[in-house]
Amino acid sequence: MNNLSWDDFQKVELRVGTIITAEPFPEARNPAYKLTIDFGTDIGIKKSSAQITRVYSLEELPGKQIIAVVNFPKKQIGPFMSECLVTGFYRNDREVVLAVPDTKVPNGCKLA
Repeated sequence: MNNLSWDDFQKVELRVGTIITAEPFPEARNPAYKLTIDFGTDIGIKKSSAQITRVYSLEELPGKQIIAVVNFPKKQIGPFMSECLVTGFYRNDREVVLAVPDTKVPNGCKLA
């Protein structure tokens, strides 16, 4: 494991956003959803791809708050441009569980 400096960590913008829409992403190499996420007025709305299809249904994602890195460069994933990195944790079966706040907070809040 590589150690980061405090300055390195402060560069990472981990913010809370609310999923507005979740759509199938059949073109993805690995099963994934296309997410549209509201990060509040300062950051706005961003899109991301998330490989969470085995843990979450499309219907349960809208309205869910998530934590994402919002200051990575955009990344082309097939025909889709991902604008942020949604965070999560690998379970023992290698499926991803989303990192979420346990209480609702304003969109755009920065991880402390």
